[in-house]
Parts: sequence; structure tokens; C-alpha cells
Amino acid sequence: MKQHHICIVGGSGFVGRHLAARLARDGHQLRVLTRRRERHRDLLVLPTLELLECNVHDEEALRQAVKGCDVVINLIGILNEKGHNGRGFRRAHVELSEKLLSACKARGVSRLLHMSALGADAQNGPSFYQRSKGEAEQLVMASGLQVTCFRPSIIFGPDDAFFNRFAGLLRLTPLAFPLAGAHARFAPIHVGDVVEAFARAIDNPATHGQCYDLCGPKTYTLQELVQYTAKLCGLRRWVFPLPNWAAYLQARLLEFAPGKPFSRDNYNSLKRDNVCEGDFPAVFGIQPVSIEAIVPGYLSPSQGRAEYQRLRRQAGR
Repeated sequence: MKQHHICIVGGSGFVGRHLAARLARDGHQLRVLTRRRERHRDLLVLPTLELLECNVHDEEALRQAVKGCDVVINLIGILNEKGHNGRGFRRAHVELSEKLLSACKARGVSRLLHMSALGADAQNGPSFYQRSKGEAEQLVMASGLQVTCFRPSIIFGPDDAFFNRFAGLLRLTPLAFPLAGAHARFAPIHVGDVVEAFARAIDNPATHGQCYDLCGPKTYTLQELVQYTAKLCGLRRWVFPLPNWAAYLQARLLEFAPGKPFSRDNYNSLKRDNVCEGDFPAVFGIQPVSIEAIVPGYLSPSQGRAEYQRLRRQAGR
């Protein structure tokens, strides 16, 4: 297997941390860009990883960051913006992609792996998120570089922002849980399967110029996923669907709450199902795992107690 010098933009996030660990196992030299190096120093346990503090919107800093690399991976993505007009989404998804492409061309980097999103659609996406993701996807695919693009559904894993977030919200909401977009459909994909696809694509020329939809083996409605989360957490909650007018009102109110737990753009994204038309791409040789095989391991209270007792035994207590 060939070892590469790989720059990961967005490498300190949820997917990035898993991907860095996976690529380090293959012996690749990694350069992970982050805005706050001290906050992510734990990544330095990976022996081949360099953690570089960098403002990725500074074009000169970005050109210096990719210098000496032969592969660049762009994982940058936001689910909400500070404002409400789409500019934050365009800056994170489109403008950054433009700067990254320019940096790659300036430094002679020809291989780019790009994280898009299932439902990305520059022309007809119902949300700023989906339209900006679609515009960025079109941009990188037309760049002339050797690009492979990935469009995952919801990504889950022990430190995800989906099941863990709903678990937290359910614990804060007694008895009944009002849910917007309850009938929207998803096919959650495990983070391990996503990063494995990235790793296997790097040296596979058959993936050049291709966009791949990545889904797990089963499809669920959002309501089913939230009910499953409540069950795993040992919470008795009535999860009831909100009508469209109430869902919009909920989004309008919550987008001004601290942390913006739900926004009108999130609500608009839920208007389109987040599922794949076919099976997991055969080119990667991966059999994706289900949520039932993974999520109980990090949400179930009984699993947590069992792990606690195991650690106590190890400590001799």
C-alpha cells in the first residue's frame, strides 16, 4: 500500500477524528487543520499526525497548509449558520471549496476527496444547506482534479450529533416530545463505514470523477429514530408529529435559542427524504452496519452501567 501525505480540512470534527485514526493505521502522514490547536491536542496520540492551527479562509495560509501533500480531504460542513440568509452556508461550503481548489492547484495537489451530503442540490434543494452543498459539489467535480465525492445520509457513532442530541433533548422533555418533520425518511450510516469508504477510495482510480451516495442497510422515519432513541435511554416519551404550521413555528422560535437546536433551514431540509436509491456502492466492498448493532452500545443505560462495572473491576474496586 502506498503511503501518502494527506491534508484533512475539518479533521478535528466528528468524522475527521475517525478518519484520521483510520488513515493513521495505514501509515499515511497526516496534517489536520484546526482553528484551535490546543483544544484538539488529543489527536496527537496518532503517531503520523501533525496538528496545524490554520484559518482555512485565509488563502495564503491554506496554500501553505497543503504544501507537500499529495491528497487533500475536505470534510468541512455546517448544519446551521449564525445568520438567516444563507451566507454562512455559502461561506463554509462554496467559498471554502473555491479557496481549497485554488490552493490545491497552486501546490500541484491533484487528488481531492470531498464530503458532500445526501440531498445536495444546487438548483432545487429546499434549504440553504442543501443548495450550498450542491453548489460546492458541482464546483469540485468541474475542477479538473481527480475528485471523489461522498454523499452520506445521517452519520452515527459514539460521539455523533444525532442520536446523542436527541437523547439529551428527550431527557429534558417530560412525557411528550413534539417532533417536526416526523415522517421524513433517513438511512443512517455508521461513521466507520463512511471513513472506510474514504480510505479505500484514495488509491482507486475507478472512483475518480464519481459521487457516491452512502446509506446504511435500513430506512426509518425521523419519528421511528427518535422513538428508538427514547427506548434505548429508558425514557417513556410520547413522540408525536407536529403539523407543518406548528413545525415551522417551532423552527422559527428555536433558531433564536442558545446553540440553535433547530432552525427554519433544518425544517426545510426535512422536506426531502434522506435515503439512497440503491445499495451501498459495490466499489468499496463494504457491508454497512445497522444502528441496532452500534447505537445501543453508547446510548443504552445498561451498557453504560456494564462498562462502569468493568472499569471498577479493572481498578480493583
